[in-house]
Amino acid sequence: MLGLELVVVIGAALVACRIGAQRTGIAAPVLQLGVGVLLGLIPAFGALELPSEVVLLLFLPALLWWEAFNTSLREIRRYRRGIFLTSTILVVLTAGAIAATAHAFGLPWGPAWVLGAALAPTDATAVNVVSRYLPRRQLMVLRAESLVNDGTALVVFGLAVGVVVGEQHLSAVHVGWEFIVSYAGGIGAGVLSAVLWVMVRRKVTDTITASTIFFLIPFTGYLLAELIHASGVLAAVAAGLIVSQTSPVYGSAPARRQVFATWGFATFLLNGALFVLIGIESQAAVRGMEGADLRQALGLVVATALVMVAVRLAFLYISAYLIRLIDRRPKQRLLRVSNRSRFVAGLSGFRGAISLAIAIAVPTTLDSGAPFPARDTIVFVTFGVIVVMLLPAIFLPAVIRWARLPADTEPDEELHYARLRTSNAAAEALPRLAAELDVHADALSRLQTEMREHLDLLEADPDEDGDGTVPRVHGDYDRLRLAVIAEKRTVLVRLRNERRIDDAVLRQMQYRLDIEEMRLLEDPDQDD
Repeated sequence: MLGLELVVVIGAALVACRIGAQRTGIAAPVLQLGVGVLLGLIPAFGALELPSEVVLLLFLPALLWWEAFNTSLREIRRYRRGIFLTSTILVVLTAGAIAATAHAFGLPWGPAWVLGAALAPTDATAVNVVSRYLPRRQLMVLRAESLVNDGTALVVFGLAVGVVVGEQHLSAVHVGWEFIVSYAGGIGAGVLSAVLWVMVRRKVTDTITASTIFFLIPFTGYLLAELIHASGVLAAVAAGLIVSQTSPVYGSAPARRQVFATWGFATFLLNGALFVLIGIESQAAVRGMEGADLRQALGLVVATALVMVAVRLAFLYISAYLIRLIDRRPKQRLLRVSNRSRFVAGLSGFRGAISLAIAIAVPTTLDSGAPFPARDTIVFVTFGVIVVMLLPAIFLPAVIRWARLPADTEPDEELHYARLRTSNAAAEALPRLAAELDVHADALSRLQTEMREHLDLLEADPDEDGDGTVPRVHGDYDRLRLAVIAEKRTVLVRLRNERRIDDAVLRQMQYRLDIEEMRLLEDPDQDD
């Protein structure tokens, strides 16, 4: 019965936290953590223990796949060097700094590195805490970093645990091989999963079946990666990026709308529930500590959080200036950001689901049967740092205002460009489409008139909401209008492939076209 009670309570908590976030401006994950801590004080919920398999197999594939699906591949290409540095070198440096800090507090080096691996990666879903305050470009870079760095952290974690329990001995060859298997195997599994399911998707016209295929993609990739001991996290991310590129080409409007609605709701529930569960689990972490150990662990939480922020800020500034010294190309200069912007990025390294999963995945015993050293401390400090690192989100909006980040006008400019290009292309193709469909001349004449008026509005007012929606009429006009929509989609995909517009712009335009198409298809005999 506790399971049903937990579902109802978590659902009610998510509703309350969303309302509270809208009214107070405090990020919803912060409120969700607080509610979870309060729920953990209730004995029935405080005894709850969340298995790491639940986080790794239920939450992470779905959440990370959806984040990758909505991430800009163009921005990843544009900032690939910075993303690579922060998702690999910064992760290892952060893990080492945390390990040194934990060792100074009395932890043996092995468990200290396990703690460092757990807390080194940033969290893609936690970045959404500040999503509405940051320019789109900076937000995309933070998300991309968080999507990739999990693979590095999991390799460090596996090596550290293997050494502690007595299964592995470190060597340069062994470490290099682990990284190759993790990254290459994970990405390969994700690519294979996406390609196979996309091939099936091309043969499917049923909306429910198409939505089910979307559901299976991240979990299939994760499973394939786990079977070869690679990174399931990277598999889900790779699959999401591939499907984001193919969905506009092979998907239908009803299927896309259902997928976006279903996954948007599902990931809201999963992400919110995860933060509530983290708060609840914190009670179990506290119960594992007593007296002096608890005081020492609290000190380690604060020290670790400070070290993590310091290392991240130092790396962002030092790496940026080193790149400026080495690479002076004009193209590179266009990618530079201000020191204030870099400071905001340094404070935006939130931790979340992956850190939670790593911490509770620490084994309880060694090969000898002895207890895993300092496991309770690792779990407690991880939970504590997740909470502490989210607290700056309360003040980060003020920091962002202080930073005076430049307005990101590129999305609006690209959106207007896409509207003009698709509308012009559709207008030019209209006579050909009318001939192919053998439509009545009156239908062609009416649509040509409306499209000319629409183009005049776009050229006169860039802010005009140019979704191209026109009243529906019978027969030929509807068929011709659908052909025009298809032509616009073709142009949109071409502009995206030529990197003239971003994935986010394509999705925004596609949403408008999908809505218009569905209105035409749902009730073609009804006039507006």
